[in-house]
Amino acid sequence: MLVKEIVDILKAREIYIADESVYEKNYDKGFSTDLMSDALALLKNEIDDVLFITGLANVQSLRTAEVLDLETILFVRGKPLDMSIVDIAKDLHINLFQTDETMFEACGKLYEKGMRR
Repeated sequence: MLVKEIVDILKAREIYIADESVYEKNYDKGFSTDLMSDALALLKNEIDDVLFITGLANVQSLRTAEVLDLETILFVRGKPLDMSIVDIAKDLHINLFQTDETMFEACGKLYEKGMRR
């Protein structure tokens, strides 16, 4: 599923884009968690084409994405983001999007449209 489709489905907002071509990137898999230890344990061998979905709106999620070489984070629940998150995302070249959907709703909608883990 293309990022531009994901953005449309979830009515997501662009927070920071490291590369405009991200909208044409295809994510076949999604992984959602607020526990970064789960992401580190369960994604260590499966990072290609994985959209990282989290409600953890702090630097921990960016550091986890950095360790796993993930390019894009989708923040759920519309939590306010600290500007330091954007500054770090710029340094790490990680694309950030945000939706007001809950994690359950966001994952359900993406699954319904064909995204799998």
